[in-house]
Amino acid sequence: MTLTIFLGALLGPMALGVPIAFALILSGIALMLFMGLFDAQIVAQNVLNGADSFPLMAVPFFMLAGEVMNTGGLSRRIINLAMVMVGHVRGGLGFVAIFAACIMASLSGSAVADAAALGALLLPMMLKSGHDPARAGGLIASASIIGPIIPPSIGFILYGVVGGVSITKLFLAGIVPGLMIGMALCLTWLLVARKEKLVLPPRESGAVRLKALKESLWALMLPVIILVGLKFGVFTPTEAGVVAAVYSLFVAMVVYRELPVSRLFEVFVAAAKITAVVMFLVACASVSAWLITVADVPGALVDLIEPLMDNQTLLLLAIMAIVIVVGTAMDMTPTILIMTPVLMPVIKQAGIDPVYFGVLFIINNSIGLITPPVGTVLNVICGVSKLSLGDLTKGVMPFLIAEVIVLFLLVLFPQLVTAPAAFFGH
Repeated sequence: MTLTIFLGALLGPMALGVPIAFALILSGIALMLFMGLFDAQIVAQNVLNGADSFPLMAVPFFMLAGEVMNTGGLSRRIINLAMVMVGHVRGGLGFVAIFAACIMASLSGSAVADAAALGALLLPMMLKSGHDPARAGGLIASASIIGPIIPPSIGFILYGVVGGVSITKLFLAGIVPGLMIGMALCLTWLLVARKEKLVLPPRESGAVRLKALKESLWALMLPVIILVGLKFGVFTPTEAGVVAAVYSLFVAMVVYRELPVSRLFEVFVAAAKITAVVMFLVACASVSAWLITVADVPGALVDLIEPLMDNQTLLLLAIMAIVIVVGTAMDMTPTILIMTPVLMPVIKQAGIDPVYFGVLFIINNSIGLITPPVGTVLNVICGVSKLSLGDLTKGVMPFLIAEVIVLFLLVLFPQLVTAPAAFFGH
């Protein structure tokens, strides 16, 4: 009964158009009324406590780093490096998009920021070369969701805070799965783009390549600094956010000189707006998370899936299927905030490593960013490309299937996540 009330109080207001943050509070209040525990002071206290978290301080800094990266020339130089390296091969612009997405993922951790940058810079080039618009847009959208998987990742930070899991371990565990998705996209692109009639850009000389590498070196150093610092315990993930923001500001303003002081306020405001949305969702979700624990909603869920509790693989497949369905109707951040407190006790009771599950969960939520009708990244690419959502959905489908296949391979073969995670973590 508690599970029914929680879902009804959450999904009902959302269906009526109530913002997700307020629907989260309403679902918590509904559970409180059902249990006879209603107290406005408890609601207010949980909202305040939800945002009062040291690890969550990483969110605004990584958001700022992403904004600076796009405004200050770091993204453009990374894309240019990929362009001069592989742009001349058949379908090379597609490989440029994938390569650039992997590098940019290690800078910002935001799929939306990466999609906006890649779409604005690469999509016109791909169309000019003769690529099918829907297919090109689909590839860029699919590559952009590597952003929340390769560290640093806003998704991992939220999951780690809500689930009480080491964010550093999550960051290090996401490296190889993120690269695997990049490889799967490369293979899929190779298959779907080989029949297109393309106008290929000329092969660049060694001097041009060396110049592009030198120009992008400052940008490429950021992920190295972050990963080495995390692995050797030089700084925490929260401190890594500060390092990323300060370093990107230094490079954009002093080295590349593309971010003038006059535009700083604009960049800070843009980052603050995105951060405010995320943090308000986190604060409101803490109300329902507290009530989920008090009402023992995970216990009700365990009773429903009792037959699968003894088989970790079947349990994970069932959970991943549920998350994929949820991802078609809900954005990434609220999905993490709502489902993590429900699922965490279940996977712990089944003996599943929370770090391993976290990687699968974030990959699944990232895939939700390119599943209609709510796919946020799809809508960003639609805005950049002027394509309809229907056409872009057709274009993204081969790449979406490839990413789902990688996800289920990771479910069937946990060593693909746990072995690299152990290597990077020691």
